[in-house]
Amino acid sequence: MAGIEFDHGLAEIGDGLWAYLQPDGSWGWSNAGLVAGDGRSLLVDTLFDLPLTQAMLDSMDSIITTRPIQTLVNTHANGDHCYGNQLVRDAEIVATEACLEEFPEVPASALAAMVAADFGDPVVNDYIRTAFGSFDFGGIVATPPTRVFSGRLNLTVGGREVELVDVGPAHTKGDLLVHVPDARTVFAGDILFVYGTPIVWAGPVDNWIRACDLILGLDVEVIVPGHGPVVDRRGPEMVRDYLTFVQREAAERHSAGMPATEAARDIELGEFREWTDSERLAVNVHAVYADLDPAYVPPALPLLVSEMAHLARR
Repeated sequence: MAGIEFDHGLAEIGDGLWAYLQPDGSWGWSNAGLVAGDGRSLLVDTLFDLPLTQAMLDSMDSIITTRPIQTLVNTHANGDHCYGNQLVRDAEIVATEACLEEFPEVPASALAAMVAADFGDPVVNDYIRTAFGSFDFGGIVATPPTRVFSGRLNLTVGGREVELVDVGPAHTKGDLLVHVPDARTVFAGDILFVYGTPIVWAGPVDNWIRACDLILGLDVEVIVPGHGPVVDRRGPEMVRDYLTFVQREAAERHSAGMPATEAARDIELGEFREWTDSERLAVNVHAVYADLDPAYVPPALPLLVSEMAHLARR
């Protein structure tokens, strides 16, 4: 969104608490976090490639030298939150059972091949290379979770309580929140995109809305989204408002018999059009149609990418 700027790198957001932020929060430019206790730390997510993840770890060196990373939590199985796992050596990797089932959701080699491919459509080629061409997918070895759970899991990191909350399926099948009660902070993973457009890979949309409400029901003041700047409680309200809007607009067009692809082109986003990656509406309308009709099967990923690429040009 024009005018929304935030700084790159490590930012202290509380006592023993840091966010690692990557502007502009668009495709692949994800956030991570660090929770430090007495002699131990917990890392929330790695990044989209090995050089980015190593740079993040280097920026944390003064912290993790004396408080090494004991636990790595993956908020979900998208590569921009887990491709760097192999660099966090000797840490227990924790995620939801559903995250492990789809880990990694897309292999790094597949993304590298996609960037190099010719799809026979210059609009699609340009869209993919703009979105993913900045990343180095070489050398990535899928490093899955070593401990999984469903529901809730309480961890102690150097004497500090951290609560993991399973809120999937929503953005993906295996989303979780990382709640640090003593700091009144939540690391939300991709349940929250701030001033960026959410994308519903899994759904149902209602479950994602419930996840936003769950955050709002916690006693928190600081919220680190999966993409975008650190925010307060307005963050989950914004995402809930967007999802509710898309759900309503898509349902109206579904009732009128309008195909999902046409519906995405017909919906006027209003204030949400200013968010980055607004063309993700194409995927989100298919997700709403699937929620409304269990027999509805959204298109395969290549066609979804094509629909987004062309919607971005309108």
